[in-house]
Amino acid sequence: MPPDLMRPDIIVPFVMYCALLLWVGRGLSWTAKLATAAVTLVLIICVLLVERGWR
Repeated sequence: MPPDLMRPDIIVPFVMYCALLLWVGRGLSWTAKLATAAVTLVLIICVLLVERGWR
């Protein structure tokens, strides 16, 4: 596994996202949870792309 994938600036937000999704998604249906997860992952990817300069 490339060392770039194990950096804390990638791992920590992902773990926090999972915990937040579990906490927020307690009252949501499975389709709403999946939609929320998909939208949030797209936003995270967009932020990472902008932060890294579209590399």
